[in-house]
Amino acid sequence: MKPLPLTVAGIMSGTSGDGIDVALTRIEPRTGKHSNTLRLKLLAHEAFPFQKALRAAVLAAQDAKETSTAELARLNWRLGVAYAEAVEAVQEKYGAEIDLIGCHGQTVYHQAEPERYCGARFACTWQIGEPALIATRLRIPVVSNFRPADMVAGGQGAPLVPLLDYVVFAHPRIARVLQNIGGIGNLTSIPAGAGADEVMAFDTGPGNMVMDALTQKLYGKAYDRDGRIAARGRVLPEVVATVMKQAFFRKAPPKSAGREQFGPAFTEDFLARCRKAGGTDADAVATATALTAESIARSYADFVHPKMGTAPVEYVLSGGGAQNIALIHMLRERLEPMGCRLFASDEAGMPSQAKEAAAFALLAYCTYYGLPGNLPSATGAAAPVVLGTISHG
Repeated sequence: MKPLPLTVAGIMSGTSGDGIDVALTRIEPRTGKHSNTLRLKLLAHEAFPFQKALRAAVLAAQDAKETSTAELARLNWRLGVAYAEAVEAVQEKYGAEIDLIGCHGQTVYHQAEPERYCGARFACTWQIGEPALIATRLRIPVVSNFRPADMVAGGQGAPLVPLLDYVVFAHPRIARVLQNIGGIGNLTSIPAGAGADEVMAFDTGPGNMVMDALTQKLYGKAYDRDGRIAARGRVLPEVVATVMKQAFFRKAPPKSAGREQFGPAFTEDFLARCRKAGGTDADAVATATALTAESIARSYADFVHPKMGTAPVEYVLSGGGAQNIALIHMLRERLEPMGCRLFASDEAGMPSQAKEAAAFALLAYCTYYGLPGNLPSATGAAAPVVLGTISHG
């Protein structure tokens, strides 16, 4: 089937459990020398916070040690309702006629590396949010379940945003690093004039996840708005240095992470380390912020900087962490001496909060037309593969 221009809605809800982002996009194939690439235009973006009870259920389900099949089944369908309602709201507000929907779903478990279970060894992942409900309610085809095909091909099922990064941000003379700071931090590096097979992408470690968890536990707030708590605290460098010795941070890409690595157990251990070092509540939040900054800067220095050549480097920030003033200050201190110019993706025409949702709109378009959506150089897969499954309305 020959690709045609389509209006595609992308739906994303991330590991932070904040809510749903919907990106309304127009996607079309390029012509001429760019015939093997696509063009994406962001038409609109809307964010829909989860209701309190739904957010609590989402956070409880991620890497849960104890739950029930009934709870997971109900959450799967409840998220489908929430996703459908969010797209309906975008349709009504913008009068949009949507041709296709890409729904990432809510990750409740992601095991990127093979482990043994019941006599077999394999990797696995699970994103929930019933796509049949969305497709039937809206009468629009829905592409979902993006990650498994890459994992079956030997990849880690993540990161999948690099295709959007390449389509939107590749430049013939400027090297770019796209750093998303959601619950987990992840980057995409695109050398100047690079082809898609030269793109590298991987998870850098915790983004907002540990900062948010500590802010909720110690202050009863959802997150550290603008990094105000961190700005009052004192960074405990010995804690950061010790934690950065853990295996994940030293492992070379490709690599991916989630709440399994940096969730409640990690947070409790991190807080205990801060207490042992004599830290206050504010010091713990400041130190978690410094950990995120250090993990990002170390990832760039160790794995990306040596491959970027002599072209100028633009370091483009997106995700909720891009609004954290204390974190951005720490990143500038570490990255600018390495020749990086930092700015938010909003300045490049892609609002930071819309980026991941837009990425799954693009991946849905690829799936619909039978085009590969993964970049093996980013995920570690043996080959490019078509991602996802289609539910017809």
